[in-house]
Amino acid sequence: MTEHGATIVTGGSAGIGAAIVELLAARGHAVGFTYRSREPAARRICERLGAEAVRADFADPPAAAAAVHELAARFGGRVSALVNNAGINRRALLDELDLDGLNEVVNVNLAAPLLAAQAALRHMERGGRIVNVTSILDSQPIGGGASYCASKAGLAMASRVLALELAERGITVNCVAPGHTATPMNFGDRDVDAHSTPRSAIPAGRPAAPREIAAAVAYFLSDDAAYTTGASLLVDGGLALRSGPVTLETSPEFLETAA
Repeated sequence: MTEHGATIVTGGSAGIGAAIVELLAARGHAVGFTYRSREPAARRICERLGAEAVRADFADPPAAAAAVHELAARFGGRVSALVNNAGINRRALLDELDLDGLNEVVNVNLAAPLLAAQAALRHMERGGRIVNVTSILDSQPIGGGASYCASKAGLAMASRVLALELAERGITVNCVAPGHTATPMNFGDRDVDAHSTPRSAIPAGRPAAPREIAAAVAYFLSDDAAYTTGASLLVDGGLALRSGPVTLETSPEFLETAA
């Protein structure tokens, strides 16, 4: 993979991003990644895997483009793939929603990935890949999630637009949409074993391990996915299958009245 340039992963110092960096490095990719605040973790990853890292705060979207250009320069000016993984989740009900918080979520989750993709495109040749990590919440609503859900839905639709635009240039654009995953975003800094953490609301019975999401990303970067573009792969353990009528029929109120 190294002869084709860098694979750049945003938000690569923890959670899903760190798992993506780890898996891609193991599969021979030359990996560069961005991080915002976890500098010690980023350094350890670089030392262990031979990766490159750049600090960038995507709340300032032009910083995302600058980081991509810097990482590309470290790998001879060539980018083979971009994985837009960096994201934040700020939950607020409508009564509590403020413009600064809304702008931060939209900037990090939507504007920055688009500018990062634009920057990567300057260094990408035919056969390049872009993978955007969205969320089950790009199509499923959750209370307090107006800004987050809208930003992820926007990224999902933007990905389809980019897939259409870039197909004639031989570049694919796809999404991976994780469900509930054992990451710092969901569990804080606790070390969580997804396989021993019960979640009865999920048909699989547990959250996803970050590496399981990373594997879906790796698929879209593989030769097997060369003909796939504009797609979104939901990796949620069946969580979306329990929305709507299924949730209603398993509620205590429904069961009581149906008895």
